[in-house]
Amino acid sequence: MNNLVIMKNQQAVTTSLQIAEAFGKQHKDVLEAIRDKMSTAENSALFKMFYEDTYVAVNGKRNRMYYMNRDGFTFLAMGFTGKKADEFKLKYIEAFNQMEAQIKIDTKNLSPELQMFKGLFDSLAKQELATNKIEAKVDNISEIVALNITDWRKDSRALINKIAQAQGGYGAYKEIQNAIYTELERRGKVNLKTRQTNKRRRMADEGVCKSTRDKLSKLDVINDDNKLIEIYTAIVKEFAIKYGVWNEEH
Repeated sequence: MNNLVIMKNQQAVTTSLQIAEAFGKQHKDVLEAIRDKMSTAENSALFKMFYEDTYVAVNGKRNRMYYMNRDGFTFLAMGFTGKKADEFKLKYIEAFNQMEAQIKIDTKNLSPELQMFKGLFDSLAKQELATNKIEAKVDNISEIVALNITDWRKDSRALINKIAQAQGGYGAYKEIQNAIYTELERRGKVNLKTRQTNKRRRMADEGVCKSTRDKLSKLDVINDDNKLIEIYTAIVKEFAIKYGVWNEEH
């Protein structure tokens, strides 16, 4: 795949069409993601990251095409997950670095907003590199946190506790746990609340007492599905890396 990043108006940019092709997405879905971010933006700097420039024919239809600079790509690509997505993020990082090395941008002359997003991009790049280093060292999440069929809950909880402590203490635990559940539902295409309700109904039909049914947690629901366990533990690992609670003992 060529020309991930090009020069336009003296800055390194890529396009919504190129992003769609690289990440294996429909162009209309990439456009929708960009428009969603722009529609909710309160900071005018975001509108400098994405800008329309032309129309292109996609699947026989005339579509807008957005150009985006490095910061726009970073802001958009943070929502793309998975191993293949990580590989392309790194390719883009390298392409932007090579292109920008040619024009030698003095970041001190950037606006405070762009300097902030450049810092965000640099942080993302370091995170991606760290993730790939870990992936090369181990084959799966069970090796990383010693998770198995009996210990995955305990080991995951220990990591989430470390994340919460790093984010301000016990009060952050619930917020982080809910964020992990939300990401699990997105990746697993499942509604944990619905499964929880359905399982409580089945338990009631089986004569299980109400107090026991009320104690049924989302983790109990996850425990019934090995695929959900795999996704959940992978997300916990990613959060541990993201919040910097990783160390060599893992």
